[in-house]
Amino acid sequence: MATITRNIETSIRPKPSFTGNRQQFLQNCQSRTWDGVAALYRTNSTLETGPFDKELIHALPPTLRFICLNGAGYDGIDIKACTVRGIQISNTPNVAADATADVAMFLMLGALRQAMMPLVSIRKGQFKGDTPLDRGPGGKILGILGMGAIGQAIVHRARAFGLKIIHHNRSKFPMDKEGDVEYVTFDELLRYSDIISVNLPAIEKTRHIISKAEFKKMKDDMVIINTARGSLLDEAALVEALQTGKVTSARLDVFENEPIIHPGLLHKSRVIILPHIGTTTSET
Repeated sequence: MATITRNIETSIRPKPSFTGNRQQFLQNCQSRTWDGVAALYRTNSTLETGPFDKELIHALPPTLRFICLNGAGYDGIDIKACTVRGIQISNTPNVAADATADVAMFLMLGALRQAMMPLVSIRKGQFKGDTPLDRGPGGKILGILGMGAIGQAIVHRARAFGLKIIHHNRSKFPMDKEGDVEYVTFDELLRYSDIISVNLPAIEKTRHIISKAEFKKMKDDMVIINTARGSLLDEAALVEALQTGKVTSARLDVFENEPIIHPGLLHKSRVIILPHIGTTTSET
């Protein structure tokens, strides 16, 4: 849902809001329904309006100067088009860190303990069924790709489970914060990690940062967690890695083409998927 706020001098009037589809949103812009609007507050509106691409940005009222995003990432909005229009953008970069890190740990532990298999078995009336011998987190190497607020929150939680933590980031973590977390190259992170947690922003350079070539460099039977953005993983390559056993388990809260999910991820007992709910807590 997107909420539109008019200029200060007319702020006592009811604030127009929008819930609908992309075509309706564009029609409202083109019919000048929102002329005079200065700021737009946007929640998780991508499912309604689609991405704020060049077409949509150019259709916005000429008076619009601010887009306020209730979320951490700028993906889904054409920054260059906003710059051309003189529109400034704000977001909430650190608000989601704790909730997202909690979900990442939930998915990580579920992956190591193969939680999906006994859950399916007991619901079928088979009690343990074919539940395999699983693994605990202690002594495993957790590779964190991206050491922003969420990556740091995961480190804080992962230490309690006895995980050895390595990380790769575009810049080295400050020594006073690094502690027992070891900085490694991207290739080293791929080669040494038992578990990889992906926590990068979605930009052009990070699209498919993990694809077929990267999966080949990983250990066999590794676990991959993605609570960041779906575009970071090549889902077709991930499905192939699951089929070959290179990846023993995948846990995903985000997808390349939300809400569409690659069919190869839907029916595998070694995959747990969530509908992008990493930040949906009452506290957040």
